[in-house]
Amino acid sequence: MQSSNGPVKKSMREKAVERRNVNKEHNSNFKAGYIPIDEDRLHKTGLRGRKGNLAICVIILLFILAVINLIITLVIWAVIRIGPNGCDSMEFHESGLLRFKQVSDMGVIHPLYKSTVGGRRNENLVITGNNQPIVFQQGTTKLSVENNKTSITSDIGMQFFDPRTQNILFSTDYETHEFHLPSGVKSLNVQKASTERITSNATSDLNIKVDGRAIVRGNEGVFIMGKTIEFHMGGNMELKAENSIILNGSVMVSTTRLPSSSSGDQLGSGDWVRYKLCMCADGTLFKVQVTSQNMGCQISDNPCGNTH
Repeated sequence: MQSSNGPVKKSMREKAVERRNVNKEHNSNFKAGYIPIDEDRLHKTGLRGRKGNLAICVIILLFILAVINLIITLVIWAVIRIGPNGCDSMEFHESGLLRFKQVSDMGVIHPLYKSTVGGRRNENLVITGNNQPIVFQQGTTKLSVENNKTSITSDIGMQFFDPRTQNILFSTDYETHEFHLPSGVKSLNVQKASTERITSNATSDLNIKVDGRAIVRGNEGVFIMGKTIEFHMGGNMELKAENSIILNGSVMVSTTRLPSSSSGDQLGSGDWVRYKLCMCADGTLFKVQVTSQNMGCQISDNPCGNTH
C-alpha cells in the first residue's frame, strides 16, 4: 500500500502474517523450480563398467604382490636370521667379504670375477654334497669331487702351487715345467697322451697297463730303454716300422702261447704257413719262411750279409 506521502509502513504483525502466507504457498507448490531432465544424458561420476572391473583387477594384483612380498620377507628373515643385533648367519664387510657364521645349505654359487672361497685361518673349510658330486667350474675348467674319485678337466691346462711359498707343485705347462706326478700319486689314468718321453724314478719300475689295446707311436721313432723290459699281453703284439726294428740286448720270448705243429707233415699240406724269426749280430730282426724241417736262417737275401 502506498499513499501520496510514500509507502505505508506495515506493522510487525502484518509482516509476520504475510511471511507465513508466502511460506505456506511455497510449501504447497511442489512443482515450483522443477525442470524435467533425462538422467541418461547426465554426467555420471565414479568408476563404472570396464573401468570398474579394471580397478578391481589392479587391487587384487596389488594384494597378491603384497602377500608374495610378505612371504619372501618371512623366508629371508627365517633363513638369514635377521634380529635386533643384525644378521646371525652371515657378515658383510666393506672389503666385499661375505662370511658365513653358521652351516649353510646352498645349491649353486656364482662368485664374481676373481673371487676366492676359503675358510678361517685355524679352521677347515668343509663342503659336503648330499648324494651329489661337488663341482667347481670356471669356464672350461672343472673340478669334480665324488665318493670314489676326484677329476679335473680343462682345455687350457692347470697349475697347482703353494699359496704361501708360491712354489709350483704340479703343472701341465710341459714347455716350461717337466711333468711330475704329485707326491703320493701312484698312477696316472689317461685316454691319450702326447709327450716326448716317459720315465720313472731310478729306484722304481715304469708300468704301463691297459684294459684293451695300447698303441705307442712316434713320429721319428720309438726308443724303449731300461735295465729289463718285459711285455705281457693277452693277445697279439704287433711291431711296425718304416725302416727297421732294432732289439739291442738279450731277447727272450716265451713260447708257451706260440702256436706249434706236432709233426712235420703239416709243412707241405698247405694249411699252415710258418716263419722263423731270425736276428742279425747288430740286433736286426727278419723272418724266413720255413719250407723244410731243420731249416736255418741262411738264405740268399738276408739283411745281415755274411754275418747272421
